[in-house]
Amino acid sequence: MSTVYDKRHGGPWDRGSADSYYGRGRVPHYFVGDTHQSDLVMMAGMTDAEIDAYHAGYDDNEQFGGKKEW
Repeated sequence: MSTVYDKRHGGPWDRGSADSYYGRGRVPHYFVGDTHQSDLVMMAGMTDAEIDAYHAGYDDNEQFGGKKEW
């Protein structure tokens, strides 16, 4: 059985995917609400499940997504 992640904008999965897309390193984080419009939660404040979701989003984009062309 595979894990189903909440892919809401600003959430851990979304932020991991975005970091990969923009060529940034892995720095687990997420926003409580909308990206850059709500409180930022860094890795020290994240649960294991939230950290796993961040890495899953990053890995998903590395495998199946594209990269921003500058």
